[in-house]
Amino acid sequence: MDLKLHLLDSFPAHGSDGRDYKVCAYERLRPDESLHDGQERWLSTGITEYRLASGEPIDAHRDGSMTVLASGVALRKR
Repeated sequence: MDLKLHLLDSFPAHGSDGRDYKVCAYERLRPDESLHDGQERWLSTGITEYRLASGEPIDAHRDGSMTVLASGVALRKR
């Protein structure tokens, strides 16, 4: 399935490594195949994906905490 990311928000976060990061929140979109008018249209999947500004994926937890997947650095929203 094709997916597209739409930037919703960005915010600063502080890492457990003492560094500051920029976190970007994206809405995942999928193609709308119900219309056949020759134009590309997208629908929300209802899923929000978080990444660092550099593109590294982040695991966002229900309690609001976040972890950078590649490094294990815990992030706290500023």
